[in-house]
Amino acid sequence: GALMKKKSTTLTLSVKRKWFDLIKSGVKREEYREYNPYWCARFFVKEPGFKDWVHVRIDYTELVFTLGYPKKDDMSRRLVFKNPRIMIRTGKPEWGAEPNKIYFVITWDAPNAEEKSISTDNLREEPA
Repeated sequence: GALMKKKSTTLTLSVKRKWFDLIKSGVKREEYREYNPYWCARFFVKEPGFKDWVHVRIDYTELVFTLGYPKKDDMSRRLVFKNPRIMIRTGKPEWGAEPNKIYFVITWDAPNAEEKSISTDNLREEPA
């Protein structure tokens, strides 16, 4: 289990231009999907050997946002991020969530987070 290398699994989500642009610019840092049977079927997995134990998938290694449904080679309408995480909670109304409604909330690693954490020379200028 734990020692095996994760095979790469991509979660692809189509978004409207408004959200695509906000995600691309780094402003919008989470995406929402309805907590309904369709998304439950995609985001929950049954644990083999346990009759009723179900958990949110953690095997996605890559997250791709598409603007509409682009052709495979159209990278201008794709945003690729690493390590998507799926939570179940409320979302932010300014990012399209209805207040007090429970969603699947998808978050992801900021681009180049690794490089940023290694570089220390510009730490002092960053606002706290």
